[in-house]
Amino acid sequence: MNIDSLKMFCLVVEEGTISQAARLSFVTQPAVTRQIRQLEEIYQAQLFERNAGKLTLSKAGEILYPYAKEMVEYSKLSFEAIQELTGNEEIVLNIGASSTIGEYLLPGLLGQFSKSYPDLKFSLSFGNTPTVLAKLENNEIDIAFVEGGVDNDSLIREKFADDELILVTSPAHPWSNKEQIGIQELLDEKMIWREIGSGTRVIVESALAEHGVLEKIKSAMELGSYQSIKSAVEADLGVSILPKLTVTREIQYGTLHEVKISNFLISRDLWMVQKSHRFKKSGLKYFIQYIRH
Repeated sequence: MNIDSLKMFCLVVEEGTISQAARLSFVTQPAVTRQIRQLEEIYQAQLFERNAGKLTLSKAGEILYPYAKEMVEYSKLSFEAIQELTGNEEIVLNIGASSTIGEYLLPGLLGQFSKSYPDLKFSLSFGNTPTVLAKLENNEIDIAFVEGGVDNDSLIREKFADDELILVTSPAHPWSNKEQIGIQELLDEKMIWREIGSGTRVIVESALAEHGVLEKIKSAMELGSYQSIKSAVEADLGVSILPKLTVTREIQYGTLHEVKISNFLISRDLWMVQKSHRFKKSGLKYFIQYIRH
């Protein structure tokens, strides 16, 4: 069986049209049609149906698609494994991460890992959790690191770290001289928030609501990035509750100050997510072992 025909079949399914699959593959539409017909002859079944000019999978096509995806993926993995053995191709790990992990945590991990495996190369892709997980499902990346929930039971998730969310102020703020405040003292200050819908904001609001203070807290502003929030806090425009890994450097250099809140702790899990594969790139195996230890 021609693996290229299976690749083309998957591309037509994913793009929805023969014309788009042809454009992406730099071939003619008749060439795509021929490959689909070859598969239909092999399987003795029609793989697509046309209804009102729209191309849809037949029942046979629906059955074939997940197998075809798997065969194409294992063909790619087998090629990479042989190329790795013969040294004819660089080993590249395709890593996806949610924005916070990608910006603040992953660079340090990759830097340390590269000291032990200098021949491995990395291709990094950052985005929100749903986007990164979609890339993992579509085999665009080898592994994902996310801080949000993973609801897909077909993916293997493993906690690799946790991150505390902490209250930060400017060095000039009166609280900077305190090791700890009571949660009611938050009502005396204005809070700088992430935008509505942000995963971090949802976590913080939920924790504050549990302590009965959310509705009483005054808001200074909403900002769309951690960097803009940190700058606003440094300028003493308010206080904020942020993931600790995003402010570690600022606390170290004294541009922000951490203030503990008595009997108030927020922590979130950070996840390493993989697809279930019988075979993995050897470089990926080494990287997973490093993360686990």
